[in-house]
Amino acid sequence: MLGAEPFRAAMEFAWQGFAHTDAATTGDGHPVVIFPGLGADGHSVATLRGHCRSLGYDAFDWGQGFNTGPQGDLDAWLHTLKAQVADLLAGHSQPATLIGWSLGGLYAREIGKLMAPRIRQVITIGTPFNTETDHTNVSGFFGLMSGRTAVMDPALSLRLRTPPPLRTTSIYSRSDGVVAWQTCRHHKRSSLVQDVEVEGSHFGLGWNREVLAVVADRLGQQPGPWRRYVRAQ
Repeated sequence: MLGAEPFRAAMEFAWQGFAHTDAATTGDGHPVVIFPGLGADGHSVATLRGHCRSLGYDAFDWGQGFNTGPQGDLDAWLHTLKAQVADLLAGHSQPATLIGWSLGGLYAREIGKLMAPRIRQVITIGTPFNTETDHTNVSGFFGLMSGRTAVMDPALSLRLRTPPPLRTTSIYSRSDGVVAWQTCRHHKRSSLVQDVEVEGSHFGLGWNREVLAVVADRLGQQPGPWRRYVRAQ
């Protein structure tokens, strides 16, 4: 599946062009911050950003250029990123949605924990946060987050798989050729978390039609009781 990723992603990009935004759907304008995956920048999430804007939300990428992984001490780096996100949200009174693709989803989850009062929800896309499941590719992400070699330190492992105290949706694909799908599912269920399965490649998740539909549903959630996503038949 890894070898077929570029072709599958290209096909998904072409297919999403036939998707149409429901003109009757109008978002409440709340801000949406999108974190790109490893080695990617705002261009990689342009389709996702444009989709959110077409639905009526003020969407923008994280504004930090290419995602090369955390630099230096993890906690210090995350607090710097938190301050940068706070600057992005300075002109908004409504709580924000954080969306992260792949490694960017780990940022979204951790920033969601640090900024919980100002965050509406967190959505991750193909993000391997469940490091309790010992897969090689998760160890690689672990190494990037810790700034050390890819050793599964129990403390950080527990930290990464613990969800933010917010509505959190993890979108994953069993046919993901980069990330093991088991690592994208929450180990413990709660009223605030939901794992949503889609069909698609890892590289194409940012413009996958099913992913865009899930994101639209999540963004349309109003404060109060959470309506869980039900996949259309």
